[in-house]
Amino acid sequence: MPDQIPNTRSLAADHPIGNARWLSFAEVILASLIVLGDNVWHLLPNSVLILSAMAVISIRLREGSWSAIGFGPPKSWMWTALIALATMVVQQSLGQFVVDPLIRPFARYSAGANPMAGIHQFAEFLRWLGIVWTYAAVGEELCYRRYLLNRVADFGGNSRPALLLGLLWSSALFGCAHWYQGPAGIISAMVSGLVFGAAYLLTKRNLWTSILAHGISDSVALFAAYFGFAS
Repeated sequence: MPDQIPNTRSLAADHPIGNARWLSFAEVILASLIVLGDNVWHLLPNSVLILSAMAVISIRLREGSWSAIGFGPPKSWMWTALIALATMVVQQSLGQFVVDPLIRPFARYSAGANPMAGIHQFAEFLRWLGIVWTYAAVGEELCYRRYLLNRVADFGGNSRPALLLGLLWSSALFGCAHWYQGPAGIISAMVSGLVFGAAYLLTKRNLWTSILAHGISDSVALFAAYFGFAS
């Protein structure tokens, strides 16, 4: 599997404030409060936009390079796309055949769990397709995988347990970001976050893997809603 992007751990370690664990801890707490403040407590505006700005500023200042954000081209787009597609299949299969059947007896989706339901106009379809690939795929993966997962790992010294904690913490917050979908939606989103985060880590923190997997997954849901295969 190709080594697609710079190792963010080494970039941070070489920078004067990159290794400041206390700063990573403060960023994790603040970012977590922003996610909860928007999606659970409804006290803040759009958390993805706020966290995206925080992520870009933090990565630039702490890791000393715009390229460290992770938007540079991978060594192989073909491998990245294939791994992303496989990730999407795993994520969708887990949701449809494992997670939903297991949680159905005790957890329900809210009435407005699928904001793309009822799309019939082509212009509305295109608008949602733009949202899927910008706000959801790029924005959420930048916030939850590239930023939150890594800052939790930074606080733990980037050990394997710290990376696991980062994966779990960022996935739990990703679930909270889908609070409006009800208990079942929160659990489903947490599992999706675990799959996207695992793919990100297994491809040596190639952000494009999780971006493409997320975008393809949401696009499948959008096509299903538009053509009447999902309510």
